Amino acid sequence: MPQADKFRIALIQSSCALDPNENLAKAEWKIREAAAAGGQIICLEELFRSQYFCREENHDLFALAESIPGPSTQALGKLARELGVVIIASLFERRGAGVYHNTAVVLGTDGEITGIYRKMHIPDDPLYFEKFYFTLGDLGFLNFDTPFGRIGVLVCWDQWYPEGARIAALGGANILFYPTAIGWHPAEKAQYGAAQLDAWRTIQRSHAIANGIYVAAVNRVGYEGPPEQGIEFWGSSFVADPFGQVMAQASVDQEEILVAECDPARQEEVRQHWPFLRDRRIDAYGPILNRWLDR
Repeated sequence: MPQADKFRIALIQSSCALDPNENLAKAEWKIREAAAAGGQIICLEELFRSQYFCREENHDLFALAESIPGPSTQALGKLARELGVVIIASLFERRGAGVYHNTAVVLGTDGEITGIYRKMHIPDDPLYFEKFYFTLGDLGFLNFDTPFGRIGVLVCWDQWYPEGARIAALGGANILFYPTAIGWHPAEKAQYGAAQLDAWRTIQRSHAIANGIYVAAVNRVGYEGPPEQGIEFWGSSFVADPFGQVMAQASVDQEEILVAECDPARQEEVRQHWPFLRDRRIDAYGPILNRWLDR
């Protein structure tokens, strides 16, 4: 099998306004900037069309959901075709009456939907009340072939779980994308903020190392919500190479576009020297399918 060529990715770290149409227009403008900077696979942050509505449980906010295909995929698909790029867009999907998902869509260079991934791990924590809105994903951990590389797409809370990253890597992905919305609770930042951000970065770098794969996490920035009851999104979008080295890193509070070049030959080199996949004991991992191991 011939070695794949190098490809360039772009991560769009942005803040979000209250108006979904304003956010879509902003995303389109920034995608054009990212493509002009050389991005071939361009990834937006989690739920980019709105502020992070899961801070509260409010039935009125289901009105933000849309069908797939729908208005966002139509607009972004047209842009992907015009620019000759792949776009990864995280959307609030209305699958049917009462069934909603947190869904990432991959739009190909022809403007068509290459595939979708429905978020598998759904959190339920203070200011992250996602179980109120989202049904568990039911498509599994998927990879998608693009003209530039084979990609895995997971979403935010998925990034804390090594199982999803491993399955995507075993499926032949060159890179894992994690569209994200994560930040600090105001009351916790002073005491725990540095450790939380470090843990978030470390766990994703560990996926890169354990699997010999590129990892790209794209987060939003800005403060959303009332004082002391909102979230300060910590940005810090980054790209790590197959040995976990950070290739590009954004700030904690500024809108930025990160562009990084990924080389499948680097993935091959790392896996040859650190053959973690070779030495896996697949005959002994059955217990991991249990919720808990009773003694």
